[in-house]
Amino acid sequence: MSAGGLARLDDAVDDAFDLLRGREPTDRVLYALTELADFSLLWHLIGWTRALVDEHQLPAAVRLSVCLGVESIVVNGLLKTVFRRERPVHQGSRPHRLRVPLTTSFPSGHASSAVLAAMLLADTSRVPALWWTLAAGVAASRIHVRIHHASDVAGGVAVGLVLGTIARRAWPLDRS
Repeated sequence: MSAGGLARLDDAVDDAFDLLRGREPTDRVLYALTELADFSLLWHLIGWTRALVDEHQLPAAVRLSVCLGVESIVVNGLLKTVFRRERPVHQGSRPHRLRVPLTTSFPSGHASSAVLAAMLLADTSRVPALWWTLAAGVAASRIHVRIHHASDVAGGVAVGLVLGTIARRAWPLDRS
């Protein structure tokens, strides 16, 4: 896809999100999700809460936290440095407070960590769809709050899938 085609796709997705922006509770939920997922906090909280409730989840919590650390280094320390894409420019006010990241835009670290976390949480869960739904919400929230282009989120999803696949193969959990 050409740069112009990618920009048109990003604009079309952004325009579609305008149908949801400015509406409650959509704004409140998506802003909250995007904030909770800063620094992968949401995913660490879920992993360690599961380990506190069930000690058999401890290896899964350790694996999740370590893999999220690796993901952050890969995305924020390597990929964003290579691509250096500017974030979307938003002139208007936002309905809720929002931390604006200092890093560049591509790929979305929120999306990559969300997909990685969903893959690893689903490994030891009876409700894997819950983690995938939450990951989709986090990824979509980045477009909704105008911090990422849709293509940044798609790139983050791809990175998360690759890292999640590697993590599951390199660090399988004992299922007994």
